[in-house]
Amino acid sequence: MPYVDIKVAGALSSDQKNAIAADVAASLEKNAGKPLSATYITFTEIPRTSWAKSGELLES
Repeated sequence: MPYVDIKVAGALSSDQKNAIAADVAASLEKNAGKPLSATYITFTEIPRTSWAKSGELLES
């Protein structure tokens, strides 16, 4: 049973989450033989004010 946690800076729309989830689940089915029904995917949306890259916040 695959469990995938996708973390992103900022928010995603429901349409974006649906498309990403379908692509990730399909990839696990194709490449790892994992059935779609056994794949769990969560999305963690982190405010850009709480995410830093290269020592600087993405948004202040």
